[in-house]
Amino acid sequence: MHTNLLIAAACLLGLFSTIGAALPYPILPPLFAAGAGNGLNAFLGLPPKMLFGLALTINPLGLLIGNTLLGPLSDRYGRRPLLMLTTFGAALGHVLTALALLLESYPLFILARFGTGLLEGNGAVVRAMLADRLDGELRVRALSWLNGAFYLGWLAGPLLAGATVVLGITVPFWIAAGALVLTTALVAAVLPREAASPATTSWWQVARHQHAFHLLRHAELRTLFIVQFAYTCGVTAFYEFYPLWLVEFPGYGAPGIAWITAGLCALMTFTAVFAGRPSRIAPLRRAAWSACGGAAAIAALALGNVWVGLAAIVLFGIPNAFYNAIVPGWCAERFGALGQGAVMGLLSTTFCLANIVMALAGSVLTLADTRLVLGLGAVLSAWAGWRLLGWRVRMAGPAVPGGTAEG
Repeated sequence: MHTNLLIAAACLLGLFSTIGAALPYPILPPLFAAGAGNGLNAFLGLPPKMLFGLALTINPLGLLIGNTLLGPLSDRYGRRPLLMLTTFGAALGHVLTALALLLESYPLFILARFGTGLLEGNGAVVRAMLADRLDGELRVRALSWLNGAFYLGWLAGPLLAGATVVLGITVPFWIAAGALVLTTALVAAVLPREAASPATTSWWQVARHQHAFHLLRHAELRTLFIVQFAYTCGVTAFYEFYPLWLVEFPGYGAPGIAWITAGLCALMTFTAVFAGRPSRIAPLRRAAWSACGGAAAIAALALGNVWVGLAAIVLFGIPNAFYNAIVPGWCAERFGALGQGAVMGLLSTTFCLANIVMALAGSVLTLADTRLVLGLGAVLSAWAGWRLLGWRVRMAGPAVPGGTAEG
């Protein structure tokens, strides 16, 4: 019963956190690409698409820093206090976002999205909490269910935005702030108290010397970082710019984007329920084929007609759910001796770095054609799948003390 309650609490925390993060995606493209001038898309006279790309970049930049630091900090100070602090702080970030939209202040919007992203980097802490307390097949399944909760948040967030934005553009963010305040209370009530590490190092020393990138001194983790970065570049190119594709080609507004996103996230959530089940196929081989499947869906969006593109957006959820169920569980088994918070932080940090790189690349490439950044994402994801297959063949023996040899 305690284990089930712990998994349920982690999934609810992931769900409510992701709902808030997903809110802007159906709201922002019409603000920046629909042609009507406002204080957000006319800032300093810059091209609206460039401002849109920068707006996409700033939240992942905060996530990058948060995921780099929060996982290792939770290794030192405990999962529960870090989750309470960051969840409540993210609620305040949504309040600032609402005020920025109300005032049509692009600088305040950027500041609010950065701060919210910084504190929403607690996904690594949630994963580390499950990795700490569970093991074996249950840990793999629980991490898969947690991924399903994240996907469900990407479903519920756009639906909430599409349903409530008609009441006012700031309404979705006020709702998200209230939900995160309630989530903070949930964390306090459900998650078990834990003792902080007896080490005497300060938080600044932990941040400087035990951040997620510190793991890159290990050769296998460097390889993992490169492969994960390539795959997540493809993923972020897809999810950052398919809403813009929906505006430019089918001519969708916020409700249409929300419904397509709902279909994508519903399929990912359904797939995640069974994606973490045991398999006779080696984890890295399954991850490789999942990466190639994701690349095929992104390529279909870039190269196909409108109907092919719409189908590709939704079907992308299947291979992506499998990939994200397989890789964190494999990493927890193989590299857990290095600290689950740091390991999960490295995975999340890599994703955030990919967000930043592809948002910046897309802010330039979309000036010519939105499909260019999607095509680049397909190539990078396909390369990651190919590289995973080659890596598995060469892998032998445990990577670190306590690791496993299975690839």
